[in-house]
Amino acid sequence: MQAWLQATRPKTLPAAVAPVAVGVALASTQVAVRWDLAVGCLLGALLIQIGTNFANDAFDGLKGTDAYRIGPQRAVAAGLISARAMLVATGAVLALAFVVGLWLAQVGGWPVLVLGLISLVCAIAYTAGPLPLAYVGLGDLFVLLFFGWFAVLGTAWVQVAPVADHLDHTFLGLPIPWWLIATAIGLQATAIICVNNLRDIATDAPAGKRTLCVRMGDGPSRSYYGALHGAAALCLLAAAGFLEEPTQKYLVLIAVVAAGGGVLLTKGVFKAQGPALNPFLGKSAALELLTAALLAGLVGRWG
Repeated sequence: MQAWLQATRPKTLPAAVAPVAVGVALASTQVAVRWDLAVGCLLGALLIQIGTNFANDAFDGLKGTDAYRIGPQRAVAAGLISARAMLVATGAVLALAFVVGLWLAQVGGWPVLVLGLISLVCAIAYTAGPLPLAYVGLGDLFVLLFFGWFAVLGTAWVQVAPVADHLDHTFLGLPIPWWLIATAIGLQATAIICVNNLRDIATDAPAGKRTLCVRMGDGPSRSYYGALHGAAALCLLAAAGFLEEPTQKYLVLIAVVAAGGGVLLTKGVFKAQGPALNPFLGKSAALELLTAALLAGLVGRWG
């Protein structure tokens, strides 16, 4: 049981909780929240992330990528769980996510179904198939899309779909500031995977895993980590420009917190080497959770 719990990678699961919380908060500025749908979105996001983690554990183990890793132990590579058992668990978890998605699609319509199917395919394609995303440098893009736009805006859409035609300043049916806020959350989530890939450059490169950090190299990857946090803060500031007082000042305050936290974390990442980078996975996730918690203060208000 301990091996299975570890395989879910619990320290990274806040990356699935944060965007759903933000999506619910944004939707609450326009409609009364249906909490059954909110719980469904949270469950779906967690299942897809856990399924992705299981698939990553299995396929990286089979390819030998995790044989000499310096990060947290992986169950398949360590021989704690067989690759076959991990793949069966992957299928079961993603099947449950599909069932949840079908229920949510009954309310949100075909956009929710499409987003859900893309997410399920990418959960496997992240480390498997003829063009595994993580192995060709597209893992960061997947994280930005899934943990930013898909999770935040998908959650919001499920809530506001019946009144979408009446929303102001929209792009593809949703308010532009929502897109900017979703992008900020996605960028913070991408910073988590950046730390992971930065730490693993030395072991990923020989194994043929050409992550974005492997392609950029050590120094530029550390700068990239800081840029992700900086861009997230800028997106929040840009979103504030669409709002009125006092909500505008509140969102500016959140942007300042995100920027300050990003600066502190970036200083630490620049100094840390190898296993010393491991704590920054949890710290990066904590900053995203803090940002999401502050954004939850938008519940019921918009200006």
